[in-house]
Amino acid sequence: MSAPTNPRDSMKSTWRRDESQWSFPHRTLLTANVFHVDLDREVPVHPKTDKIPYLPDWQLHRFIIIHAALPLVAHQLFVSVTGYRLHPVIAFIFYYQAARLFAFRELRSIRELGHTHGFLDGDQHERDGVPDAGVGKTLLSVFLAGFVRPLFSTYLTYDMNEPPASLNWMWLPLEVSIYSIIVDFWFYWYHRLMHDVNGLWKFHRTHHLTKHPNPLLTIYADSVQEFFDIAGIPLMAYFTMKFMGFPMGYYEWHISQLYVLFTEVAGHSGVRVHATAPNPLAWLLKRLDVELVIEDHDLHHRRGWRKSHNYGKQTRIWDRVFGTCGERIESVDSNVDYVNRASMPL
Repeated sequence: MSAPTNPRDSMKSTWRRDESQWSFPHRTLLTANVFHVDLDREVPVHPKTDKIPYLPDWQLHRFIIIHAALPLVAHQLFVSVTGYRLHPVIAFIFYYQAARLFAFRELRSIRELGHTHGFLDGDQHERDGVPDAGVGKTLLSVFLAGFVRPLFSTYLTYDMNEPPASLNWMWLPLEVSIYSIIVDFWFYWYHRLMHDVNGLWKFHRTHHLTKHPNPLLTIYADSVQEFFDIAGIPLMAYFTMKFMGFPMGYYEWHISQLYVLFTEVAGHSGVRVHATAPNPLAWLLKRLDVELVIEDHDLHHRRGWRKSHNYGKQTRIWDRVFGTCGERIESVDSNVDYVNRASMPL
């Protein structure tokens, strides 16, 4: 079954070169400058048989940990020097801005990777841009994703009497690892049901209008799906973690969500590197052949409409368990260049 041809469903994107279309949402996105490509820069194109460069796991962890640590260090220094505690409202604003900066930095780093190494399936189709018919929708989706998650975490877990130094470092690596797996369990089933159940597909179909997504389309969907992506799944994962006995304090959840956010954005980038979703247990996931790489979710968009595969977005654990893994094309191990490696810009 092919995608419908309703004009509102068009993925045509011409507005970045046509100032006559610009309004507040267009100008806001242009000011942010977090597009997947610069229009006047070359993007290399590779046949699928060309080796795909390997991006080492440690570089992804480095990127996340550095950007996650900076606001924690700044917060702790403020408390230590002044003796004041951050009010919950101030804490929310501060960590919201920190997550926003994290996302902007990741988007721009991925853009550099794209201009250096090209994109998956680039010999057949360039990446979809933000569609002319959906600029306002894209801006709202991006804003809500960045705003609502820290709002929930602040409301549920922030204690102004517990500064970042109270973070439980012994639990943190395991919490980060298990959190992404639990997020993926709930996401897998919600996502698969959206495809399999007639009454739910109508809420998901908008997200599948793009066959070659870019990171700004990560949460581009109908409002019901956006609610579950932005709030429902993280909340279900948080309460599951608490039920399992994990501390899941404010700072642990903040770092865990940055790991999830990094993978969500990278998974919709289509950048042509062999990169595993960052997870402290990635070594074990690779040994069990359940690790997720960028191509996995890219193929979910490219080859899926109603019936699809690769429903997981953080790992392939649940796709393996429930028999919905798809075969890779460019990221098959025999096609990965482990010698001439890619580098994640800081």
